Amino acid sequence: MKINWQGVFPAISTQFHDDGSINFASNATMLEALIDEGIDGIIALGTVGENASLSAEEKRAFIEHTVATVKGRITVIAGCTENTARAAAQYVNDLEPLGIDGIMLLPAVVYRGTDKEVLAHYQYVARSTRLPIMIYNNPVSYGVDIDLDMTAILAAEPNIVAIKESSTDTRRITELQSRFGDRFTIFCGVDDIALESMLLGATGWISGLTNVFPRESVALYQLARAGRIEEAREIYRWFMPLLRLDTIPTLVQCIKLAEQMLERGSENVRLPRLPLEGEERAYVERTVNTALSQRIDLSKFNLN
Repeated sequence: MKINWQGVFPAISTQFHDDGSINFASNATMLEALIDEGIDGIIALGTVGENASLSAEEKRAFIEHTVATVKGRITVIAGCTENTARAAAQYVNDLEPLGIDGIMLLPAVVYRGTDKEVLAHYQYVARSTRLPIMIYNNPVSYGVDIDLDMTAILAAEPNIVAIKESSTDTRRITELQSRFGDRFTIFCGVDDIALESMLLGATGWISGLTNVFPRESVALYQLARAGRIEEAREIYRWFMPLLRLDTIPTLVQCIKLAEQMLERGSENVRLPRLPLEGEERAYVERTVNTALSQRIDLSKFNLN
């Protein structure tokens, strides 16, 4: 199965009204802004999208609305976070007719499976759909590491085509390439090792802070891919305090507060998450305001 997934893919937030219902109009506005600012694709209903906080009906309605808004202008990949393989397969089957481009599949949540069980989960879902699938490997958050030997088994599934590598170990990117060549498209899934990952050959970046600063994210990606390392470092050094916000347990609240500060969305989240307060909130505000005061003029890089 051939895909062309590359570039900057924000893991978009799900916007909510004050009463907790989905704010579809705000999500459409956010998507239009991201597309205008040059992003290449999105992950809808990933961790930042609060997937597990939405009902089955809400998830399907959100994806349908997202696909209809995008109208094929960028790649749309849907996060799949379910408790069982059967529920994950049903969710994926429901999304197929909506025009989604692919699935980012997590291991079954709540129950931490053995390696054999994790493989069975991925195999079951992959064999239930024709959609291309991205493995989401995030042992830090989910306690499951889909290692090289497990990946070798999943390589036999033709529609498992990509990996979001979030182990935080940049050596894994080289190891994947050495063992599998170009069998998988590899995305960096950790914001604060983005430049390192791209220089090692990751062809995509799935990011939370890209929602807030998409132009800088796209510029960083383009400079890295062009081998313009010194210029990429300048953006990366400016970006790093912001990117750190994507690596802590309250990353969703951090990103949504930053979106609100730049009038790109609302900080509203669903329980059990709560908006940031006190020093946590002040830290995000200081970080964002410092970045804004030191924002780099991207025009000097002469990028398309």
